[in-house]
Amino acid sequence: MTTFADPLRHACLRADKVAVIDGESRCSFGELAERCARLVGGLRGLGIQHGDRVAILAPNCHEYIEAYVGVPAGGMVVVPLNARHAPPELEYALRDSGTRVLITDRDPGTLAECVEHVVRLGDDYEALLAGADAAALGEGVDEEDLAGLFYTGGTTGASKGVMLSHRNLIANTYHWLTTMPQHADDVFMIAAPLFHAAGSAAVLGSIWTNVTQVTLAAFDPAVALDLVARHRVTETIVVPTMLAAMINEQRERPRDTRTLRMITHGGSPIATQILRQGIVAFPTADFTEVYGATELSPIATLLVGERAVIDHARARSCGRPVIGVQIRIVDLDGRSMPRGTVGEVAVRGPHVMQGYWNKPDQTARALRQGEYWTGDLGYMDDEGYLFLVDRSKDMIISGGENVYSTEVEEVLYRHPAVLEAAVFGVPDEKWGEAVHAVVVPRSGHESVDPAALIEFCRERIARYKTPKGIDIRLEPLPKSGPGKVLKRELRAPYWKGLDRNVH
Repeated sequence: MTTFADPLRHACLRADKVAVIDGESRCSFGELAERCARLVGGLRGLGIQHGDRVAILAPNCHEYIEAYVGVPAGGMVVVPLNARHAPPELEYALRDSGTRVLITDRDPGTLAECVEHVVRLGDDYEALLAGADAAALGEGVDEEDLAGLFYTGGTTGASKGVMLSHRNLIANTYHWLTTMPQHADDVFMIAAPLFHAAGSAAVLGSIWTNVTQVTLAAFDPAVALDLVARHRVTETIVVPTMLAAMINEQRERPRDTRTLRMITHGGSPIATQILRQGIVAFPTADFTEVYGATELSPIATLLVGERAVIDHARARSCGRPVIGVQIRIVDLDGRSMPRGTVGEVAVRGPHVMQGYWNKPDQTARALRQGEYWTGDLGYMDDEGYLFLVDRSKDMIISGGENVYSTEVEEVLYRHPAVLEAAVFGVPDEKWGEAVHAVVVPRSGHESVDPAALIEFCRERIARYKTPKGIDIRLEPLPKSGPGKVLKRELRAPYWKGLDRNVH
């Protein structure tokens, strides 16, 4: 039986090595384990018991890592809150989860009314640790115990608390380390926010393998590249929008990034053109695509070594299931689809969530036949590589034809004037839905003609897939906390007062 306490115990084998670099501060592995134990002791002094929820609302920092690992290691449940959520969304998560303690770097305002205790990072937090005895981590903790509640973005209503056990998150760590071995001389930059699966995916594995982690408080491509050069970073995980920003920054103001050996990207599909640009911008790094979901702790598949397959059709896949994970492509009745046929992606493995907190109906819809039904549409080729074509809710049905928005976006990204692109369906009296795009142009291309972009697409894809209209937007596309483009916000004005069936 393995729990969150085990990586911390193993970390103490190299107690003097730097575990976390957070700005100008350094924390060794021995100090990290000690501080986690004192955090648990301090929380118990507040009356917090086994299974109680402890939320954290803060930027990436060493205290965040302590809470993320230490709280579950002490038998409590960590609730990472999305720092970009509005107060009503945060209040909902706190009340829905029954959180008793909020650890935060900011004035909690009305959030304080939702919990029994607020611990402010800084003097309050340090006093809590200083005044506590170190607790024995892992005692009475079972691998099936709930380790974390991770609230999703609430794209289809109120946020859902994804229930992940110790077994779920430890299994994910095994999957990661088996496929993507880390070495003690690696330096991992936490660039994505820790409240998101992409940010926290490698935390346990890095501690287990004595890898130094460098925190980036808030994503900024210039700061990220400065950290790579300063601390000789070897690995990081980003979402595609972050990678695109880092590529542009490296083009304009190059840094010494020769230590980078692996850039992993996930959280949303990536255009092949962006990947090609990344290979040029970071010539020493290989690239790995990760596909998964918060409900999967989060990893389902990995495509390792994208540099070698960039000119192969496989570059558009998201890889094969990692060891210990099984994937089926299913129809609406749960029947397995033949290879090469598009259906919904269903995933089975020890990393599949326990369910949604206090939402049995939504849990029953998502967990079927022992699998998690992702809501993603895709197919598998004869060699078991998974190809995603769209989110089911983002698929456009125009004149009875299925149009996958990612395919159209892939074409738009090939145009030299396009920095960002989002494709979605808008109402159309004749066709039901029409393909529409919003494009953010690159610097110097602000006057790009939408008609020229439409013609560019028409020459490369079928007419029914070609956007009927394109809006040029001079500010970045709206994004969620993890950096995913919020198509619902772009789509909403067109569907105001109308119903759109989501499949």
